[in-house]
Amino acid sequence: MRFFLLFLFITSNLVAQEVYFEGVVYDSQTKETIPFVNLSFLNTLKGTSSDEEGHFFMDLPSSFLEKQVHISSLGYKDTIVSANKIFKSKRFDLVPESFELNEVVVSESLGNSDVLNPISSYSITSGFSSSSTPWVLALYFPNIGQQTKYLEKITIFFQKNQEFTREASKFRIRIYNLDKNTKKPGKDLLYKSIVLETDSSKDYVSLDLAALQIKMPQEGVYIGLEWFFIPYNWYKNTEKHTITNKLVLEDRFAPTFGGVYTKNQNFRVMVYGMGEWTDFVVKSKNQSENFIPAISLKIARE
Repeated sequence: MRFFLLFLFITSNLVAQEVYFEGVVYDSQTKETIPFVNLSFLNTLKGTSSDEEGHFFMDLPSSFLEKQVHISSLGYKDTIVSANKIFKSKRFDLVPESFELNEVVVSESLGNSDVLNPISSYSITSGFSSSSTPWVLALYFPNIGQQTKYLEKITIFFQKNQEFTREASKFRIRIYNLDKNTKKPGKDLLYKSIVLETDSSKDYVSLDLAALQIKMPQEGVYIGLEWFFIPYNWYKNTEKHTITNKLVLEDRFAPTFGGVYTKNQNFRVMVYGMGEWTDFVVKSKNQSENFIPAISLKIARE
């Protein structure tokens, strides 16, 4: 089984003193705890997530307390704060994002649908796994044609992972418009957190978006899959070291999102980690196809 890990191996001969980094994330207005908040140490491969109760924790080299932490959650303003400040206070308050919701009227004539990047379970050739720090894996879908379209359904496929023995894992769906200047994911089109749960008896999960009435942006849309570094998703993976051939135990986090190769050059894959978006490009052996997440998007046309 082959995985594309969204992290880098970094080795060091230095043994640093570790501290227990923990706290709780709160809504600055309601003072309620916020679940599934991702915390990433900028310019490093360290990160964690808050659990269902808003609590986060991890063992950390003491030197990391001098670094900056990027804190993000859908529906709240991205924030960068000193790790030492969080370490001392054991809490952090996130400010809710303000959304201007435009009234959308869906025509009753909607009924014609198209599926972008149609996938079958048999086409899954590999997968995307995560370690070290929470990531968002995003696939760009172009908007071709002048017709008005609405996002109707997202289907995400997974690859079976024998190392993860729990019945389910959790992840978050993100939907972004396209930043016209950078061509990277821009603003969130969702105004509430949608957390999905995998089912070990199924190799896919679908989300019906029709009720949200999200219009397909003229420039296209990015569909993002966000990992949570929570105990519920954690598992140990055993692999042979590429140089020593010795067995190495490492922490990973479910789910393992499926991946397929495609010749369609319109699809672009990006990953968000350590505070920025970067391209993710993996080519087939003959260089004619790109490896992309196994995500299908159903759109409705007026």
